[in-house]
Amino acid sequence: MTSRYPAISTDITTLFATRNTHAVEVAVLQPADPFLDMAGEDLRRRIFLTESETGQTLCLRPEFTIPVCLDHIASQAGTPRRYSYLGEVFRQRREGGNEFFQAGIEDLGDRDTAEADARSVADAHALLSLVLPDQSLAVTLGDQGIFEAVLAALGLPRGWRMRLARAFGSAPMLEAALADLANPPRNGQLSGPVAALVLDGDLDGLSQHIASGMEKAGLSASAGRAPSDIARRLIEKAELRSVRLSNEAFAALKNFLAIDVPLDGADKALETFATGAGLSLGAALEKFAARAKAIEAHGLPSEKIRYDAAFGRPLDYYTGVVFEIAAANGERPLAGGGRYDRLLTLLGAKTAIPGVGFSVWLDRIEALRGAAS
Repeated sequence: MTSRYPAISTDITTLFATRNTHAVEVAVLQPADPFLDMAGEDLRRRIFLTESETGQTLCLRPEFTIPVCLDHIASQAGTPRRYSYLGEVFRQRREGGNEFFQAGIEDLGDRDTAEADARSVADAHALLSLVLPDQSLAVTLGDQGIFEAVLAALGLPRGWRMRLARAFGSAPMLEAALADLANPPRNGQLSGPVAALVLDGDLDGLSQHIASGMEKAGLSASAGRAPSDIARRLIEKAELRSVRLSNEAFAALKNFLAIDVPLDGADKALETFATGAGLSLGAALEKFAARAKAIEAHGLPSEKIRYDAAFGRPLDYYTGVVFEIAAANGERPLAGGGRYDRLLTLLGAKTAIPGVGFSVWLDRIEALRGAAS
């Protein structure tokens, strides 16, 4: 450790060693495309971008999950495998410095997802309890899988399911999406060729048209959203404007998002909701119940963990459980994490590799320690 590392770093790395993890270091300079494509709007707009001599778009490491997964794929290491890290990340922030330390564990390849999820929550809680021994901690848990199961059971078309899934984790985006779902906006004005391509759902043709327009305007296709991404969003928006959810289905969705209960009562609350709305959530509910049981087996009292159906985290790659741990009555999370079963395949893995992990903000922990001393 260098003198720049926080004083609590040694305690954290010692804990990681007891958790059967492989300590890993990843490069500070990373290819930007994986973050621009998969990290989500909130992180995308805060990344520090640069360009290599060959024209490749690069960025300063804004988080560790994607780089750790890329390194795992490149190393062709077997699974299951648990990685731990402690290092600096670089993001534009409204509060605090733009260069700060994070530590965490990425748990790859464990097919017992309920146990791996519970272990991730337990490890994050144990780390915070170690470095903040006198601090009462509050755990909030959400589930992207349950949310998407509800959307599918309500019969929403794929475009709407994708938009709402992307908004999960951002209260303003979710509110805006729900408002549009209740009262679809009128069609925007599009130029003739674009309007025709959008109406036909011609993704390839629209992508080529947008790329050509960007080239003529002197805009780099790698400087922001890819032409294919812009085209996909335009087609999705057109599809979304053609859908209006029934009053009964919209009310059911709002009732689901209002569920906020201790984890030991969440199974019952979800079953009651599903029965009342006439929805079948099947496998998603079974996974939820298995995870809750595994969390309790790790010694974390489920009655002190809250399940908030509307709670998500602003990263697009999550697919299942999401969680944050904060100081009791604290506004900012000290740790956050979740499950990302599709991420490694999207990053180039030849076979599907389930994953779950968490990060802790060391600057926030140090601030609390300083306030207590």
